[in-house]
Amino acid sequence: MKPKVFIAKPIPQEVEDYLSSYCDYKVWEHEEPIPYERLIEELQDVVGLITPKGVITEDLLNHAPKLKLVSNIAAGYDAFDLKLMEERRVLGTHTPYVLDETVADLVFGLILSSARRISELDSYVKKGKWVKNDDPFFFGVDVHHATLGIIGLGRIGEKVVRRATAGFGMSVLYHNRSRRPEMEQEYGIEYSEMDALLQKSDFVLLMVPLSEGTYHLMDTDQFKRMKSSAFFINCSRGKTVNEPALIQALEEKWIRGAALDVYEQEPIDRENPLLKMKNVVTTPHIGSATQKARFDMALKAAENMVEYLKGNTPPNVVKELRHLTEKVLEKHTSES
Repeated sequence: MKPKVFIAKPIPQEVEDYLSSYCDYKVWEHEEPIPYERLIEELQDVVGLITPKGVITEDLLNHAPKLKLVSNIAAGYDAFDLKLMEERRVLGTHTPYVLDETVADLVFGLILSSARRISELDSYVKKGKWVKNDDPFFFGVDVHHATLGIIGLGRIGEKVVRRATAGFGMSVLYHNRSRRPEMEQEYGIEYSEMDALLQKSDFVLLMVPLSEGTYHLMDTDQFKRMKSSAFFINCSRGKTVNEPALIQALEEKWIRGAALDVYEQEPIDRENPLLKMKNVVTTPHIGSATQKARFDMALKAAENMVEYLKGNTPPNVVKELRHLTEKVLEKHTSES
């Protein structure tokens, strides 16, 4: 008998066909998220879960006594309860690398849109307000040869650096848990302490994972240190920013503008003041939202699952749970 796997969102048929050789699977076929009550029903006797959310809680694991692998269709996994998964010996995987270039494209789209006021002026034209050439009214700021400060220089940050230096001739400062001397040498970027980065940058890009250490990393003090002419860009996680502090920074003109793909509450509340600000560009958490990237993410999530089912180490076990891999695989092999 093949092991059972539940897939909590629709996936491409090619990916289903690939999985079918290794497991009996069931798919939630609807575009709307699966209701929690239905999800825990489906998890009663599965060993694997492929999910776009990865919200792993004690209650969920209590309803999934056979679950051994959660394959997240995302690079981020801040919704994993890692301590609990370690206690229950449940592995978690994610989908790094395949979305890096796609997210970096969006980062630069947000930088350009905020600097050149593209969203604001698009609305201005479409509402029929463009009746004469109000040149000064249309003014934005240059991106080329400006200074970009990146907080969190991971895989996506690397792709942003390449675009910034090679494509726009920008000076790049970065702040990271560890220095990246190879990138400093290759791209001419400069390591900076956080305060100095905030004070010198024309664009501040936040690209850190969400953790206890990065929760509200950008707060009142940080926004006050930025230039009044600077823009803040967030493509990491919404809770890395104290949103009321950002709103105050924009309202009181501590900074010039912002471009956001993520928010503390998602979907964002319709009454959120950010939605009424002309100097804020907002997108609905679409960092990886291209057809190719989403296909590649679903396939990588399936590959992680298949390798486990074959008794092999999944290629993308999250770093905090890698030490469990051998024990979980031993148990899987003994039960097969």
